[in-house]
Amino acid sequence: MTTSASAAKPWLFTPSLDEDEDGERCKNDAGALEYEKLVRRQLALLGEDPSREGLQRTPLRVTSAMAFLTQGYRMKVEDVVGEGIFAEDHQHMVMVRDIELYSLCEHHMLPFFGKAHIAYIPNGRIVGLSKLPRIVDMFARRFQVQERLTGQVAQAIQDILAPDGVGVVIEAYHLCMMMRGVEKQNSKTITSALLGSFRDDGKTRDEFLRLAHGGNGR
Repeated sequence: MTTSASAAKPWLFTPSLDEDEDGERCKNDAGALEYEKLVRRQLALLGEDPSREGLQRTPLRVTSAMAFLTQGYRMKVEDVVGEGIFAEDHQHMVMVRDIELYSLCEHHMLPFFGKAHIAYIPNGRIVGLSKLPRIVDMFARRFQVQERLTGQVAQAIQDILAPDGVGVVIEAYHLCMMMRGVEKQNSKTITSALLGSFRDDGKTRDEFLRLAHGGNGR
């Protein structure tokens, strides 16, 4: 029986910010130990000495960091939202803006970061406000492109709430075009995803985009 790379399960261990705890957790985790070996080999291929003092624990730290930064693969929207959906006869726009996000570009494995603005119009149900940033984090903590991330967040909210409409705007800076390549330091990428009334009703769309891009005076 052969296993394709696409079918392989990600290594599972609970990442911690405490390096000593990480070491204990990784001792018996074959996947984590394999990843450490890969990092050590990468350092050597780049001309470094993985055994020197400053790099001895780097493979362990990188393994822990990558587990944290990609934990979205091991999460489901249903679990993130939990019991945070409530019946409520509210028929006007609900918006949470300036949600900080950090993700990894799947093309260069370099970070991109910025803010998400999310709004929806309920159809008999609302979601706890903290759940919207959690949904953003779930999809951001994967290898991503900003375009797909924006659509995934919008579709997830549509799926769990079935609202009249959903709007998502993400504004982000990409290190893959800041610290390499074209090296443009002030270029910001803006993407949007509009579903339901946000797509079909001009007034709703204009209100959302005005609020999303209007800033807060700072």
